[in-house]
Amino acid sequence: MERIKNLVILGATGDLASRLLLPGLGTLLTSAPQRRITVIGADRAFDDNWSDTVTPAFASVDASGPAVDYTQQTTRFVQCDVTSIQDLSALLATLETPACLYFAIPPQVTMKALAVMAELELPQDLFLALEKPIGHDRDSAKHLNALVARLVSEDHIFRVDHFLGLPAVLNFVGLRFANQMLEPLMNRDHVESIEIVFDETLGLEGRAGFYDTTGAFRDMIQSHLLQVMSLVMMDPPARFDHVELPALTAHILRSTKIFGDDPATSVVRGRYTAGHVGGQDLPDYTAEDGVDPANNTETFAQVTVEVDTWRWNGVPVTLRSGKAIGDPRQEIVVRFRRPPHEYPQFPHQGQVPANVLRMQFDDEQLTIELNMGGPFDSRGMTRVTAQSDMATPGLSAYGSVLRGILDADPTFSVRGDAAEQGWRIIEQILASFTDGTVPLQDYPAGGPGPQRFGNRS
Repeated sequence: MERIKNLVILGATGDLASRLLLPGLGTLLTSAPQRRITVIGADRAFDDNWSDTVTPAFASVDASGPAVDYTQQTTRFVQCDVTSIQDLSALLATLETPACLYFAIPPQVTMKALAVMAELELPQDLFLALEKPIGHDRDSAKHLNALVARLVSEDHIFRVDHFLGLPAVLNFVGLRFANQMLEPLMNRDHVESIEIVFDETLGLEGRAGFYDTTGAFRDMIQSHLLQVMSLVMMDPPARFDHVELPALTAHILRSTKIFGDDPATSVVRGRYTAGHVGGQDLPDYTAEDGVDPANNTETFAQVTVEVDTWRWNGVPVTLRSGKAIGDPRQEIVVRFRRPPHEYPQFPHQGQVPANVLRMQFDDEQLTIELNMGGPFDSRGMTRVTAQSDMATPGLSAYGSVLRGILDADPTFSVRGDAAEQGWRIIEQILASFTDGTVPLQDYPAGGPGPQRFGNRS
C-alpha cells in the first residue's frame, strides 16, 4: 500500500499536537530522511504562526535532515471547524491522497466530526486516526465504531494508543517471541503473577478540565494498561501484521474479568491529599484549580484481573497507576512459579525465591532475578540479577505510532471490539464505586498510595 503523503492534524493548536505529535513526527523524519510528508494543521481559529509551532516542536527533539526540511517548508494551516459540513468539505477537497486525518480533539467533538463526514463524499485512500479514549463508555464506543465503519474500511482506521508504541512494550514483544527460551514459559504452568505498573510523581498538572471527569481508571487502566496487557499475554502470532495482532489482543481482552469476580478484594482506588513529592509541595487533589470534590475522582487505580483462557486461567494480573507517588515504578513484571519441590536444606522453609523478569518503561532496562548457590555452596544461597540496558530508541512512542500511520500499517492499532472490551471491564469496576463496594481512600502525596495495595515486587 502506498505511503501516506499528507497528515492533517485536526485540533492542531492543542497541547497534544505541539507536545507529542509533532515532536514524535520529528523523531520519525530524522530516522527516515527519505520520507516526504506534508503536515496540515487545522483548527477553528486561524493560526498565522503555525510554522512557529512546528519548528520548535522539531527542535525539541533535535530533528534534522532532508525529511524534516521538507515538512517545515511545505507545512500549512487551514482554518476549519470540524463540525461544519462546509469547512470539512473544503478541507477534504484540497487533499492529495493517500492522506490521514488525525483527530487530536476531544471524543465528543470527534463524534460530531464523524457524523458530519457521513454526509460527505470522501476521497479515496483517506485514513482516520482516532486518539484515545474511544468514546466515554461501552455504548459510545460501539456508536463511534459503527459511525467510523460507515466512512472507511477497518484497515484505514487507526485507534491510537501510544503506549503500544513505547519502546519498552515493543522490546517485550521482541523478547518474548524472538527467544525460544522465554515463550514456552509464558503460561499458567510457569507464571505465578504479572504486574503492569505505571506510577507517577506528577500531580494534576493543570489538567482538571480533562482529568476530573475521567479519573485514573478511565485514563490509564482502560486506555493504556489493558492494551499493554493484551500484547504481553497474547498467543504467539503466525505473523506480525494488521490481521494477527489486533485479533489476538482483542481475544485477550474479551477473556478478561475481575479476579475472583469480587471488586471488593480485587479493586483499589484512592485520591491524593496534600504532601511533598518530586521536589514540590502538592495541595489536596480536591483543592486543585478546576476540581469538583463531588466528582469523587480517583488519582490512584489498581485492579487485579484474570485472563480466563487455557493459557492464563488462574494467573492474577495486577494493573496499577497512581499520581503523586513518592517511589514510583513503571514496569512490566512477570513473576515465575517456584520450583515444585521443597528442599529442607534451603533457607525460607525449604522454598527458594521466585524468578522475576522486569521490563521498565522509563529507562527500558531489562532485569532477570535468579537464584544461585545453595546450602552446599560455601557462599550459601545467592540472589543475582542479570541486567541489560536497551539501545537508545530512535523513535519516541508517538514516532512509532506515526510510522504505522504513515506506512498505512495498523498492526499496532487498537481494533474496534478491543476498545469496547476495555470499556466492558472498566464499567464493571465503576459499578463497584457507585454501590459502595470499593471505597475511595485518601493517601498523602509522596507516599506509596493506599495501604490495601498489593505487594510491591
